[in-house]
Amino acid sequence: MTYPRLHRRRPRRAAPTPVWLFDLDNTLHAASRAVFPAINEAMTQYIVDALRITRAEADHLRTLYTQRYGATLLGLARHHPIDLHDFLKVVHTFADLPSMLHAERGLARTLAALPGRKIVLTNAPEAYAGAVLAQLGIARLFESVVAIEHMRERDGIWRAKPDRAMLRRTLRRAGVAPADAVLVEDTRGHLKRYRPLGIRTVWITGHLPASGGGRPHYIDHRIRSLKSLQPGTRAWRSGRSKGRHSCSQPTGGTQP
Repeated sequence: MTYPRLHRRRPRRAAPTPVWLFDLDNTLHAASRAVFPAINEAMTQYIVDALRITRAEADHLRTLYTQRYGATLLGLARHHPIDLHDFLKVVHTFADLPSMLHAERGLARTLAALPGRKIVLTNAPEAYAGAVLAQLGIARLFESVVAIEHMRERDGIWRAKPDRAMLRRTLRRAGVAPADAVLVEDTRGHLKRYRPLGIRTVWITGHLPASGGGRPHYIDHRIRSLKSLQPGTRAWRSGRSKGRHSCSQPTGGTQP
């Protein structure tokens, strides 16, 4: 008698819990409304005073260094003898920070409902990042804040997003495999730079003044609200679309 061959099914492995890497400005709050204009003004004035140049020249350096190096601070570090810690402190100090912050309603509940670890990864300084998170009532939801001071190498060289070596080092220190990481960012260029490392990328556009349409091939998900990160929502189920999409580069504040 011939018996049918039994096919054993391999047990399904549970999907790893994601580790969320959240940008801060224009991701967890709408920095373009008040914070970025104030930071840009303060950076320009600091450069005017420190380098004794005209306002037009200072504005040019601020935008040039952001475009070339990813952050104004990195250009200043490379080309000018400026106290960078003082620069960060001055341009991120505000008389009334609470009135300048605008975030999604129910932000704390949204973040708390997300499964997995959560880390803030920002080119802003630690003191400012901590103040923003505390004011928004979400500081307790993050296991750590990786600010621009923490991105420096042991030899003192400053790094910032979108430096790949910095992100690899950050993930290694946190014990996170790139495939388990999800980067949520408003800056499209950062997502493009980091996608080849194997991380998942989420472009949030709800706080951007203008973001255009479509979704580039290096972006796994495009969302307007952090609520769309909830498992089972339409935006998160959609996955990567086939083919490439083009969209305009978002505009926002200059990175410090």
